[in-house]
Amino acid sequence: MGKKCGRCTTRYCGPACQEQHWKEGGHDKLCKKIKKGGGAEQYHANDKYAQAVIVAVEKCAEDTKGQTCYICTEDLHWKTKEGLVRGCACRGTAGFAHVSCLAEQAKILVGDAEERNLDCKVKDDKWEQWWTCSLCEQNYHGVVVCALGWACWKTYLGRLETDQARFKAMTLLGNGLYLAGHLAAALSVRQAELAMKLRLGVSEKGILAVQGNLAGTYQVLGRVEHALSMRQEVYSGCLRVFGKENRNTFISALNYASSLLKNKQFEDAKSPMRKNIPVARRVLGESNDITLKMRCIYARVLYLDDSATLGDLREAVNTLEEMAQTARRVLGGAHPATVDNEKYLRWSQAALRARDTPPPGGVS
Repeated sequence: MGKKCGRCTTRYCGPACQEQHWKEGGHDKLCKKIKKGGGAEQYHANDKYAQAVIVAVEKCAEDTKGQTCYICTEDLHWKTKEGLVRGCACRGTAGFAHVSCLAEQAKILVGDAEERNLDCKVKDDKWEQWWTCSLCEQNYHGVVVCALGWACWKTYLGRLETDQARFKAMTLLGNGLYLAGHLAAALSVRQAELAMKLRLGVSEKGILAVQGNLAGTYQVLGRVEHALSMRQEVYSGCLRVFGKENRNTFISALNYASSLLKNKQFEDAKSPMRKNIPVARRVLGESNDITLKMRCIYARVLYLDDSATLGDLREAVNTLEEMAQTARRVLGGAHPATVDNEKYLRWSQAALRARDTPPPGGVS
């Protein structure tokens, strides 16, 4: 173990590092604050949370003008004086809240489930309040889920490494950073989470979930081959561990097809979607976000393939047109999934027009 500060317990790699941080890194000014804040990790999490709330409030400012929090009914939070956010699928005057109120609501629900020692399914349902709107029942997205990720992490980071709440908080933090575009930070969190769970001997189900999230970060960072290899392993693992009618399997199939598409392996990408979309439509329903994303990926594979037939292009356009209506109805027009779907629809329509338009002179 490295040397640590005698007052705030901040750890260093050695005496020289500690001395440099005190003289040049500003630790002399922060030490008392870190101790008061509960230690270096807690202080850092509290600070990052406060910054993330500011970003989320600013991002939502135009949408939240003149509104009040549906939890505390105030426009400004009574204690923190923070403004409102809305990062779900609520529309009209619904869904406005303070991040602090959302976090406190989730904390109370999870705490109650833990105190009463409720079964795992009930606890999991309560945990969803950390990232799901209780009104529209859709996931938060972007900077709002990033702020909630930091809120969750700062709430549970002091627990034992083996505590399920700490596990879940770390996962949510990684997801929030990823969705807000903080990819380097998300990669660091997810790599640390995988190393920790491997060291602790977590079940294969838990390892598959972390590997799936890590592969997604690799892909967005441009490490496509690495992402593809890991996603193939995760998909195979989910089929074996969860079976073919499980949400985790659908998500892993979706991610695997996405990596194949990114790698321009169009025929290979069609296979997991053809196998899983009919099952997902039956098990999850037509309006489920995973079902919509799977159908969107399949449509993109059809119109992006250079060898696509005219029938393929028409199928892609018809699919995306149908999904555009469903996404707007379920998620709202401002949701990232809706925006992406409509963008892909325009591109597929352009591809169809280019193929379906006779050349000058009417010669086909």
